[in-house]
Amino acid sequence: MAVDVVLRRKLATILPHLNEKQRRLMLAAEARAQGRGGVTRVAQASGVSRPTIHKALRELDGPSSDPTRVRKPGGGRKRARDRDPGLMPALEELIDPDTRGDPMSPLRWTCKSTRRLAAALGEQGHPASHDVVANLLHELDYSLQAPVKRLEGNQHPDRDGQFAYLNEQVKAFLAQGLPAVSVDAKKKELVGAFKNGGREWQPKGEPESVEVHDFMDRELGKAIPYGVYDVGRNTGWITVGNDHDTAAFAVATLRRWWQAVGSQVYPEAKRLLISADGGGSNGYRVRLWKAELQRFADATGVEVTVCHLPPGTSKWNKIEHRLFSFISMNWRGRALISHQVILKLIGATTTRTGLRVHAELDKGEYPTKVKVSDAEFDALRLTPHQFHGEWNYTITPNPELIDKVIT
Repeated sequence: MAVDVVLRRKLATILPHLNEKQRRLMLAAEARAQGRGGVTRVAQASGVSRPTIHKALRELDGPSSDPTRVRKPGGGRKRARDRDPGLMPALEELIDPDTRGDPMSPLRWTCKSTRRLAAALGEQGHPASHDVVANLLHELDYSLQAPVKRLEGNQHPDRDGQFAYLNEQVKAFLAQGLPAVSVDAKKKELVGAFKNGGREWQPKGEPESVEVHDFMDRELGKAIPYGVYDVGRNTGWITVGNDHDTAAFAVATLRRWWQAVGSQVYPEAKRLLISADGGGSNGYRVRLWKAELQRFADATGVEVTVCHLPPGTSKWNKIEHRLFSFISMNWRGRALISHQVILKLIGATTTRTGLRVHAELDKGEYPTKVKVSDAEFDALRLTPHQFHGEWNYTITPNPELIDKVIT
């Protein structure tokens, strides 16, 4: 018994420092040195099976092998793709049914999980576990990915030309110390204890509780943020409405910004440049947008130039990635339980480059389906530019109405 304890201690000390081959050979040498019954005693002391030690004894008696190899060439279980040459082509057909497989494959209409793929391969005579399928997918340079918004539809032939024109207009205004702003409406938000995308730090196991279903609370309603981003000063103004996102609401936000900020920081400015999307409440086809801008120009005496982004390019609007994106990051993972909370979160949005944002609530009513008659539209002092006058135009104030108070 004492010998077994000593042997056990000896092996426990040295075996962890050896590789698999070295352990086998050492155990075989120890068993041979022990004499009769040595294999049994070494097996009990080391926990290694007797057949393994007998195999190692044969290795000791055989020719010297490559000292860098742990096992003999060809040892170990064969890879699934080697045992079944048709496995990889069958998997490729399943994961790409539109180009190489059956376009009507039932798998096309289901989640392509590794378990479903493994089951489909088994039905085709290529048995493989879901782990094997996962490894094969990695070998084929596949990975789990979410769809990315990149397709913009047919591009307008003058898309790049319009971007260049808008850029030149912005540079010209800024060079003269004139205001150039980017405007747009941010995504509408439900007000209440609803889930908001993203995560924030909370005590472990204590996430904020929100409603299971996103049904609008009729008392709290919704929040409609409309923003004005001053390109030259890197400042933002957000008006949060709770009625409708209309052209009247959009220009009301512009009017608030001008009264509180624009006229103060640009006291000598008689011209204003607005960059806006091609659609929505400030779209180039919206008559009410232009009519409301005429009222703004008449009341302030400011000539308004508007340059719209080409259709389908709203994500390039400056306000999207210089203002709205940072607001979304600031309130990620937070339930927007009230309009006051929304205003606080927007107003607290800052960046290391100096962005500052002001937010106000607009409780006004902005009815939809307001029509602008042909006579009213023809009366607008609107001058289309030579380059795409439908996208680029200037609205001049009526001299008879300048200096009147905005109502």
